[in-house]
Amino acid sequence: MAAVAELNPSSPCKRPALCSSLKCSYALSRHYNRRSLFLRPAPVSRGSKIYCSVTSNEIQAPVAVKIDDPKKKAECYGVFCLTYDLKALASGEVFGPNQPIALKLLGSQRSIQALEGVAMELEDSLFPLLREVSIGIDPYEVFQDAEWALLIGAKPRGPGMERAGLLDINGQIFAEQGKALNAVASRNVQVIVVGNPCNTNALICLKNAPNIPAKNFHALTRLDENRAKCQLALKAGVFYDKVSNVTIWGNHSTTQVPDFLNAKIDGLPVKEVVKDTKWLEEEFTEKVQKRGGVLIQKWGRSSAASTSVSILDAIRSLVTPTPEGDWFSSGVYTTGNPYSIAEDIVFSMPCRSKGDGDYELVKDVVFDDYLWSRIKKTEAELLAEKKCVAHLTGEGVAVCDLPGDTMLPGEM
Repeated sequence: MAAVAELNPSSPCKRPALCSSLKCSYALSRHYNRRSLFLRPAPVSRGSKIYCSVTSNEIQAPVAVKIDDPKKKAECYGVFCLTYDLKALASGEVFGPNQPIALKLLGSQRSIQALEGVAMELEDSLFPLLREVSIGIDPYEVFQDAEWALLIGAKPRGPGMERAGLLDINGQIFAEQGKALNAVASRNVQVIVVGNPCNTNALICLKNAPNIPAKNFHALTRLDENRAKCQLALKAGVFYDKVSNVTIWGNHSTTQVPDFLNAKIDGLPVKEVVKDTKWLEEEFTEKVQKRGGVLIQKWGRSSAASTSVSILDAIRSLVTPTPEGDWFSSGVYTTGNPYSIAEDIVFSMPCRSKGDGDYELVKDVVFDDYLWSRIKKTEAELLAEKKCVAHLTGEGVAVCDLPGDTMLPGEM
């Protein structure tokens, strides 16, 4: 399932398609099942446009998850909750209260009838900024001149599937998405990849879109950052808004590194507030790394609402100036990074934005032996994944020698 929003904002957000997926396996490829929402807003200011696209593709159509409370029958597909995400986009929570939006739903022949029902629901909800809802099946039309692309769909790992196989299957999806964006999207398109394995999928996507700056591609690690903030706040007995400067380093897998060394609680270094170093290095780190899997065990399915919130948080971080002294996490292209992390991979690092859709890497961070050793481990995993998809990035024959079959957060 995929959704794309094309907007004409008067806000600093000047880029095109948001792509966001509804389950763990979707892509904006002609060869896979997909649904998408294309948001095309009415003109608000001269010359500036934003296209937001939420996209997903999967081999089988996603199944709606019913909420137990009959008064709250929001339908969620995998990681994407239509009720929350579309309401937030259509009501101005992300791009501002003066940005009209039009939605174009992209789907396959198999899913088109369900999308017609979604379109009817959207029309009947009378969202004040929603100007149009339409349906289409051609992704190359959906991404035409797109300025924001949120690529959420990916195939989940099935029983007996090796991680190398997962990388190959999803890599093919994101290679096609990159080609589509390269062909028809704005040259300034901002791309956020949510479908897992999101870091390597983002690398594949950018390698197949040579006409788009590599810096414009992001892998979503904001949910991991939000989870880390929650755990630190609970430990310190404060509300989460007192926690700042949290970084998730590396891969969106169980090798990810939640950084407590540079994080702050109420303006103070975390280690001055939480003096239990053993808890920070072991329990805190493991809770963040494995939070998704625990949620699946408890709830029986992948996170939906929290993922939706983190997607919107990630967009806001790029279209809203970062508070002075703070930063946010995003998986970005490493070439030219100031940390001596291996180049030519997509690696989660601390970023700041002026609110124009662009970002810069934070330089005033510190490292100790513990943090650096963890960073090198997740770096090694991403370098191995890169070799495993070389046939999809134009870099030769794939060689899969992964340093361990690590699981994605939430993977079963």
